[in-house]
Amino acid sequence: MFGLGGFMSPKFAFACVSFSLGELGDGLNIFQGIYLVGIGWNEGNVGLALSLMGLTSLVVQAIAGDIVDKTSIDRRIFLAVASIVTAISASAILLVREGNTDHMLIFITKVIEGVAGSFIGPCLAALTLATFGPNFFDSIMANNILWGHVGSVIAAILAGSASYLLYPNIKYCFLVIGASALLACAFVGHLPEGDPLMGRGFKGKIALDQEGHVEKIGSGSFSVQDGMAPPPRKEAPVAATYWAVFSDRTTTILCLTGFFFHFANANVLLVLGEIMGGDNDDGSPKRSAIPLIGGAIVLAQLTMAAATVAGGRLTFMGVGRKPLFMAGIALLPLRCILIIWWKDWGEAWLLSTQILDGLSAGLCGLIHPYLVADITFGTGRFNVLMGVTASFFGLGATLSNFLGQLAVEKMGHVASLSGSTILSIIPVILFGLFMPETMGRRGELCPIIEEAEEDQSEDMSGTRKTLGDNSDDDELLQKPYMQMS
Repeated sequence: MFGLGGFMSPKFAFACVSFSLGELGDGLNIFQGIYLVGIGWNEGNVGLALSLMGLTSLVVQAIAGDIVDKTSIDRRIFLAVASIVTAISASAILLVREGNTDHMLIFITKVIEGVAGSFIGPCLAALTLATFGPNFFDSIMANNILWGHVGSVIAAILAGSASYLLYPNIKYCFLVIGASALLACAFVGHLPEGDPLMGRGFKGKIALDQEGHVEKIGSGSFSVQDGMAPPPRKEAPVAATYWAVFSDRTTTILCLTGFFFHFANANVLLVLGEIMGGDNDDGSPKRSAIPLIGGAIVLAQLTMAAATVAGGRLTFMGVGRKPLFMAGIALLPLRCILIIWWKDWGEAWLLSTQILDGLSAGLCGLIHPYLVADITFGTGRFNVLMGVTASFFGLGATLSNFLGQLAVEKMGHVASLSGSTILSIIPVILFGLFMPETMGRRGELCPIIEEAEEDQSEDMSGTRKTLGDNSDDDELLQKPYMQMS
């Protein structure tokens, strides 16, 4: 019904795409870092390679979000192309020769991967909001994030198993990246396009509920038939200025909190893998190195999945964004301290710290899009703010990978982890003292858009509709909506 062909419900289609993109995710970058060190790269060059990807994402993500907001091109096309390009560039590691060589190949492909990967998150979030609207966005995003974690678990298991069985030719474990991209493209074709304007954060007229049924949102009246769209708008609504959204206090606090959290956090898993993996007497990586880091990723991702389910249920029960996000960022300093303390206690103890990583990343990853939706609802700047916040998060992660690995190279693993421990206190203080609760306040945190529209409406003597005014919806034509390819 509602223009949805094929055999998949909308919710299931989004879950399948999220699963595939989870397999394509950043987890395999950790595998690549361990592999490159093992074939002769030094830690500084590995950190630089990962940092180049992060720096590229830092520059591109806000632009990508703005493009996704404004584009008239089907966002599903963006998502499919971004998935393929990301997979091709990430697979370039298969061409790296042994020794401390082929740096430019990895450096260039990491830049390309950073550009392509910057479109994936905004596209998926925009399609989710465009299809399900503000009422069901939270629950569907929680489901998307959950299946993304499951995909990351499967990718880590496949890569870890392949590296162990094919040892010492462990580079072939990265073939899972290409398979993931093909799977993602196959499922993207089953996604609904939704209401493109609602997908950028404007108020819409109708959306789908979790079961795929048409739901009316907002006020006013109109007739909805199966396979029909909400009334087309006489004129595109006016978006808030960039400054109005970016200068909002909640935006600033969220960006700074995410920056310092990822500055402290991103390098920790790589250091943990280096501590657990170790080397053989000849300097080559132990056979257990990648399976161990795979186990660390699997444990973290399983915990993330559990944290996502728990966080989604707590949100449904009325628990606010702030306590859940605070719980996530407060676990990082404890994790760093335990790794330092247990570094000589054996692999099982070190591996167990990934439970804290999973809880932390699961809660923060779930609440992040909720906070952005709360801040930007009605402004038309949802995806650009997703990109801006992701850029700040990426800047922190980039500095963490580069400086963290430099610290390992010059001063050792304990020094690098000690720096992460100190930095991890900053986001706890920032968010705890200065971030307001945003739950239930969508449309209130950036009120300047409504004021601007009221002024414009007066100037135009009522010739332009203000956002959310549905008084003449009955007179407007309807058209096919949310068709699936």
